[in-house]
Amino acid sequence: MPMVEVAAPRGRRRLRTRIIVSFALLGFGLTALFALAMLHLRNRLENQLIEKTLQREVASLVRQVETAPDRQPYFLMFDARTFSDANAYKINPLYRDLPPGIHEIRETDAVGAMQVYKVAVRRGLSQDGKPFTSLVRYNITDASATSDLLTRWLLGAVLAFSVFALLLGWWSASKVMAPVSDLAQRLRRSGASSAPEALAPHFPEDEVGELAKALDDYAARLTEVVQRDREFNADVSHELRTPLAVIRGAVELLLVRPELDERTRTRLARIQRAEQQCTDLISALLLLSRNERAVGQCNVAKVAQQQLDSHRAQLGGKPVELRLEGAADVQLDVPDSALAVALGNLIGNAVKYTASGEVVVRVHRKAVDVIDSGPGLSAEDAAKLFTRGYRGTHAGHSQGGGIGLSIVRRLCALYDWDVQVRPGAEKGVVATLTFG
Repeated sequence: MPMVEVAAPRGRRRLRTRIIVSFALLGFGLTALFALAMLHLRNRLENQLIEKTLQREVASLVRQVETAPDRQPYFLMFDARTFSDANAYKINPLYRDLPPGIHEIRETDAVGAMQVYKVAVRRGLSQDGKPFTSLVRYNITDASATSDLLTRWLLGAVLAFSVFALLLGWWSASKVMAPVSDLAQRLRRSGASSAPEALAPHFPEDEVGELAKALDDYAARLTEVVQRDREFNADVSHELRTPLAVIRGAVELLLVRPELDERTRTRLARIQRAEQQCTDLISALLLLSRNERAVGQCNVAKVAQQQLDSHRAQLGGKPVELRLEGAADVQLDVPDSALAVALGNLIGNAVKYTASGEVVVRVHRKAVDVIDSGPGLSAEDAAKLFTRGYRGTHAGHSQGGGIGLSIVRRLCALYDWDVQVRPGAEKGVVATLTFG
């Protein structure tokens, strides 16, 4: 089979190339500018030093010739002394005891100006064997001042080039990262719309373009998943509500028949409560799947009493008393179904884990307590109680998938409620549903 060579996309490395070129130009530009600045500064300072030295020496020479034309002229830059040990007392103490070698001496001149000298000292023997000392002094005052000036210029240059590098780096970064920032802005605007805008057509075929294509592909797949989820939720809502409505209507018709015996009427009432629970649960789950709050109003005590009646019919002879206490006129701006599912799960857990005793639902103005006299709450249960799929250590062989309290937690997040479960004062568990 012949091999087909696939050409690489044009400009694929353009962003990387721009970054590399920007940093290369930044380094080259700063280095070149610094080198040029230092060369210019060195030449300028050297010229100033030479010119200043020559001017001073020629002025001194003219002054010597004008005042003492018969004397041998001398220079200010260099001077020399030779002295024996016998007449060393005539030499300035700054130089008299210097050991052989090179030394730097600072001395104040006749007008009070500080002068800096480099002094070379060496010992020798005269022809008659007497030791002597020779020293040569070189005035480096101007050179020292020039060195200080150069140091100040270097510090200033470092500061100036640092500022320049910062500005150049900021400009380069803004140019290099402009496509990424543009992509982020377009992605942010696209995320606020139900129909996301295609990103790839706005960018060249470089790394940012590849990223835009990947984001377009991900957005398309995510939109498809969301669309399927919405259609599934709508289908489930319709398909489940229809048979539940049929069951509700049939039970209501049967319950109005006078010839029904009490046992059949009890069973029909149980079917009616189960149908209402299914309807409330479907409504709550659809709200959670859409992450939207439904509009409605409910009486907390009435919903709590309905849940207690429903669970009382399912006790199956277990010696547990279900009781409602507290305020009877607390209203919430939520549909009955949302509160019924939240309270129903809390009451159901309390009834499930209470073998005997009582379950009390106490309604407050801003909260509802569900108090049971069951076996209590372990540390492990307290840490994992609201984890989806977790069943408590006292669950045993009881039925349930461990998702009830997870649903309660999600409803609390949707409606800005809070749910807390803690051990009771003496035994059992207290579950508190607080309304925001």
